[in-house]
Amino acid sequence: MFIFANLILALGKILDMLLSAYMWVIIISALISWVNPDPYNPIVRFLHTVTEPVLRPVRRIIGFRTGFVDISPMVVILAILFVKYFLIQSLIELAYKLKGGIIL
Repeated sequence: MFIFANLILALGKILDMLLSAYMWVIIISALISWVNPDPYNPIVRFLHTVTEPVLRPVRRIIGFRTGFVDISPMVVILAILFVKYFLIQSLIELAYKLKGGIIL
């Protein structure tokens, strides 16, 4: 049973790190969008390629009803934080309960 618990724990921690990294990518992309970036810059293209598949559906749902400010990065960051603090933390606690250990 401890092997399954270790698998769940590792999965939870890896997902936590990946979501944290993606949240920072979204923040950097939003900050770069405030200036007029060169669209042919490889970093700008990478950020656009990585964030647009997630931001585009949120923009379609929300639209620009909030004026000229794009709040879709904020909505995605809030969703990431929800997943991290609710689902990932629940996975980690489940793994510790399966191990019979102390929850950190």
